[in-house]
Amino acid sequence: MQSDAPEQKTPELPDGWLAVESLDIEAQGIAHRPDGKVVFIEGALPFEQVSVSVHRRKNNWEAATATAIHRESSQRVRPGCPHFGLHAGACGGCKMQHLHESAQVAIKQRVLEDNLWHLGKVKAETLLRPIEGPAWGYRYRARLSVRHVHKKGEVLIGFHERKSRYVADMQVCHVLPPHVSAMLMPLRDLIFGMDARETCPQIELACGDEVTALVLRHLEPLTEADLGRLRAFAAAQGVQWWLQAKGPDTVKLLDEGGPQLSYSLPEFGITMPFKPTDFTQVNPQINRVLVGRALRLLDAQPTERVIDWFCGLGNFTLPIATQAGEVLGIEGSEALVKRSHENLAFNQTGRARPLAPTRFVARNLFEMTPELLVADGVADKWLVDPPREGAFALAKALADLHQEPQRAGGWTPPRRIVYVSCNPATLARDAGLLVHQAGYRCVAAGAVNMFPHTAHVESMAVFERA
Repeated sequence: MQSDAPEQKTPELPDGWLAVESLDIEAQGIAHRPDGKVVFIEGALPFEQVSVSVHRRKNNWEAATATAIHRESSQRVRPGCPHFGLHAGACGGCKMQHLHESAQVAIKQRVLEDNLWHLGKVKAETLLRPIEGPAWGYRYRARLSVRHVHKKGEVLIGFHERKSRYVADMQVCHVLPPHVSAMLMPLRDLIFGMDARETCPQIELACGDEVTALVLRHLEPLTEADLGRLRAFAAAQGVQWWLQAKGPDTVKLLDEGGPQLSYSLPEFGITMPFKPTDFTQVNPQINRVLVGRALRLLDAQPTERVIDWFCGLGNFTLPIATQAGEVLGIEGSEALVKRSHENLAFNQTGRARPLAPTRFVARNLFEMTPELLVADGVADKWLVDPPREGAFALAKALADLHQEPQRAGGWTPPRRIVYVSCNPATLARDAGLLVHQAGYRCVAAGAVNMFPHTAHVESMAVFERA
């Protein structure tokens, strides 16, 4: 039956205005011109009406910057940092400070779901509640560029400007811990007063529970006067200096002794010593929640053997060893395997209940084969925590054994896999293999807001044998 009601038409916008429909993972608004051409707009949010300045044109799309906002989104907020924005010299460290924190998390959850479906043709049976925490002062790891700017007669220390190789003129940074943000200007004065002001390109920050470590990259040997300046700064600011003359393996303490750089996982009674150039999570509050949820989902039992792939320092391995019957940690870096052994020994002492028998081995996990997988033995459950490249070779080896069971002999695949990801695209690719070729169901998935105000999406997915 045909309705007599008049057809509702979308009101036409004034000439040159664009209606923003959604947001992409780079925090750019997405709009369409009347002819259908896509426009990616920096500084625009969904449901806003904007005017733009186009700075790049292709056949099917344009890149632009919002120059005026005629109708503002209800999710738009005042940025918390004076260095955030679209202005010349703005810091490029954050991309979403103009968007409400809860909306940021919702977008990241949607990015995860879209990637799983469009790239892997996988839909999680259950969506996990996103993991989120403090939006400010969370960044305990950072690599800060250092540059002596002759024209300004000063040293700049911070992140790079938006889309630029220049260092932003940052006087504060609200995603760094408050005591580190307050240290930026004194650090600038320190480096400016050093003989080596031209040859110190980088300071790496690593905060533990009790220690704030600063790694100074220096291209030439430091003078005794400069070493004295560093020691005076350490005493005044309560930091621990490390020096890096060449690659990461050359990092050493300026002065031996003092407290050890470490972080804790109180839920499991684990303390993790680490070097400031070791990989650890940027956000310790989120990491504690992440480890707790991963282990609850894994649900390792005292009778079970668990393999932790891409185990690093043992961030998941040692907590698993408080619950499982046997644990194997596999990592690509010999140096991290050595550190994992040290952390295992460190955490064995003084425990009411000893950790489960735990081994660590080094192996190139990007060259996994079905034969290597079988050689590692049967495990009831896996935890997988790969870098951005994902765990394709591992998932492929598992899929090959499912497709050709005669190659497995008496080997059986794990009943459950908990996959922690820092790249939703590679997670989706690997999930597609696990679900469509390796005999698993994706029973749950959810986003983890490890990096508030940035476009970085961490996530977690759970797979069970179909």
